[in-house]
Amino acid sequence: MKYACFIRGVGPENPNMHHDAFKKFFEDLDFNNVQPVISSGNVVFETDKKSEPQLEKFIEENLPKKLGFSRAVIIRKQDYLKKLVDLDPFKGVKDSPTSKLNVTFLKSGGEVFTIINLQVKGTVKVMAELEKQYGKNITTRTLGTIQKILKKME
Repeated sequence: MKYACFIRGVGPENPNMHHDAFKKFFEDLDFNNVQPVISSGNVVFETDKKSEPQLEKFIEENLPKKLGFSRAVIIRKQDYLKKLVDLDPFKGVKDSPTSKLNVTFLKSGGEVFTIINLQVKGTVKVMAELEKQYGKNITTRTLGTIQKILKKME
């Protein structure tokens, strides 16, 4: 089974959050075909384990032990992500230099879709509003990032 792991709040300034560190971490946890995607906490892997909540818990428990930090982890199956993209949640609207199509994954399940207009002051407050409404167990990716992740999974 192929999965995408979305790790909240990853920044490239921490050496334990780089591609090589994530690749080794996931391989040490006995996951197969591990491939980090972009430097924002996305990792594609394969495993026979089928419980997404158990996988999330297992990874979250091991992050501080092996990489020295704690973060929320959200897992989605390949077929789930494919269906999500195929549904065209933004109804044909495309990413552009002035707007970003964002998918916020909720740990409790489901997603929130937002279009951030980079030309309108204050739209970055959307993230703060999402946290207020859904808590910190969420993470956001652009639709373009999700499409790159799906390509890695093929």
